[in-house]
Amino acid sequence: MEQMITLHELCDTVGVSRRAVQGYEKEGLVEASDRNKFGYLLYDEKAQLRIAQIKLYQQFGFKVKEIKELLDAPRAVVKAALEDQVIHMEEEQVKIEALIRRAYELIDALQKEEP
Repeated sequence: MEQMITLHELCDTVGVSRRAVQGYEKEGLVEASDRNKFGYLLYDEKAQLRIAQIKLYQQFGFKVKEIKELLDAPRAVVKAALEDQVIHMEEEQVKIEALIRRAYELIDALQKEEP
């Protein structure tokens, strides 16, 4: 028998908020699999994996609309989108590293000015 977990357990396991899962449901990205005898929403393994995948795509910087298109897209489409996103993340990384260097330079300059 498949392991079903409650919304609370899902949030703890995957590391997402209840509100985030509700947002995913509202956007049609995922839905509860069932309810238990107390009326609590239950999620099967497929829903759990899907929510983990959504969270990962969000961490990569994809927007909800983009994620909606990627979830059931052919592998080639997902691969291309991920490759494009990696390029974007690398560009952002270069910008952030430059900002960090500038911040350290400013810190050093400020320390030299101290009495």
